[in-house]
Amino acid sequence: MQAAKDMEKVLDVTAHQILDDASSGAATPLPPSSATYPLLSKQFLHRHGRDLFSCATTWFLVDIVFYSNNLFQSRIYDFALPGAVDKYNVFDYAYHVVRIQAIIAICSTIPGYWATVFCIDRVGRRKIQIVGFVVMAVALFCIGGPYSYWKGKSKEVGAGFMVLYGLTFFFSNFGPNTTTFIIPAELFPARFRTTCHGISGAAGKVGAIIGSVGFLWASDRKDKRKDKFKENEMMGSLMALAVISLVGALVTYLFTPETKGRSLEENERDDSNASSEGNGLVHAHEIQL
Repeated sequence: MQAAKDMEKVLDVTAHQILDDASSGAATPLPPSSATYPLLSKQFLHRHGRDLFSCATTWFLVDIVFYSNNLFQSRIYDFALPGAVDKYNVFDYAYHVVRIQAIIAICSTIPGYWATVFCIDRVGRRKIQIVGFVVMAVALFCIGGPYSYWKGKSKEVGAGFMVLYGLTFFFSNFGPNTTTFIIPAELFPARFRTTCHGISGAAGKVGAIIGSVGFLWASDRKDKRKDKFKENEMMGSLMALAVISLVGALVTYLFTPETKGRSLEENERDDSNASSEGNGLVHAHEIQL
C-alpha cells in the first residue's frame, strides 16, 4: 500500500488502480536476466566495453582538471592576493586566500550543482557533459593564453580574470564533475553496475593524482633570478588543462550514450536479450502506464 501511494505521487493514476492492476496480473513482470557471462569476457566487452571506456575516460579527464584547479587555486590567482607571506601576517594572508576561495564556491561551484539538478532531466546528461567540458576549455584558454596580460593589469582586468576562472568551476559542476558520477549508475545492468561505477571512479582518482602532482610539478619550478613562479609555466599548465577538457568533450561526443529517460529495467532487458528491441519497448510502455 505504501509503495502504491508513493507511485501515485509520480504517476497519473490512483493508488487503487495500481493495486488493482497488480492483483489482476495486468502488468507483465519483467523476465529475469538470462545473461551469465562474467565481467572479464569478450561478451562483456562487446556489449559494455564502449560504455565502460567512455565513463572511465571522462571521469579520469575531468578529475585532472578539477583537482588541479581546486588544490592550487591560490597559485593561479596569486596576483589578486595582497602580497607575499613574508610581507604580511601569515594569518592575514591565509584569510585573503580563504575569502577568495569562498567567493568562488558561493558564486560558481554551488550554483553549478543546482543548475545541474534543475536541468539534468530536461537537457540530458550527455549534452550537459559536452557543454561543461567545452566551456571549461574555452575559459581555461582565455585565462591561460594571455596569463601575463591578466597578471600585469589593473583590478578591473583582474576581476575579469576571476569571472572567467569562476566559470571553470561553474561548468565543471554544471557538467562532467556531476554527470560522470551519474551516468555509470544508470548505464550498466544491475550485476555489473557497482563494479563498473567503481572502475570509473577509480580511474577518476588516478586522474586526480596525476592532475595534482603534474600541476604542482609544472607550476612549482621557480625562476632562479627572480624567485617567483614563471608565468610561461603557469600559462602552459592552464593551456594543458584546456586541451584535456577538449579531449573530454570529444570522448563524450563519440562514445557516451544518453541515459535521460532510460529506466534501470531497460538495462536488464538489453543485457538479457540485446536483439529484442520491440519487446523492450512494449515493456517500457507497460511500466510507464
